[in-house]
Amino acid sequence: MPTYRTADLSDAPRLAALAEHTFRETFAEFNTAENMDLHCGAFYGAEIQAKEILEADTTTMIAELEGGFIGFLRVRRKSPPVDLPCTNPFELQRLYVDRRWHGQGVAHQLMAEALRLAKIGGADTIWLGVWAHNPRALAFYEKCGFTAAGEHVFPVGHDPQRDIIMVRPVELDGA
Repeated sequence: MPTYRTADLSDAPRLAALAEHTFRETFAEFNTAENMDLHCGAFYGAEIQAKEILEADTTTMIAELEGGFIGFLRVRRKSPPVDLPCTNPFELQRLYVDRRWHGQGVAHQLMAEALRLAKIGGADTIWLGVWAHNPRALAFYEKCGFTAAGEHVFPVGHDPQRDIIMVRPVELDGA
């Protein structure tokens, strides 16, 4: 059974490897190798993960099984790129699970952790951006109570891609 815990600095190298692995396994077939390399180099190195772990108003959590990382999330206090009626929004910036663990409840548990962290932080709203051409993720977030509220551009390397901004109230029961 996986365990879930807050990341610390010693986790940065393994978290960077998992972050890059899960991003590539999700999006590589839809992007050029150059754009994937640019994106992963800009966002998933060990030093970058260490810096993110230390950021104020940010929490990174890891799903772990027998010492191996199988998923992670990152939430932070941040306003959305679209106008939403909220006073204390949190962003679910990342929620990735190794493909071998899809369908086994890891993503749902990570979502429950994200909502718990947002509630503890006093958030009234949690939002995220999800690639418009990722039906699996869109369906998962809808199942978790998120609804579309707009869109924004998410660059992958040199390719500006369309993300759907999804939002839900934090106090909504269940995930």
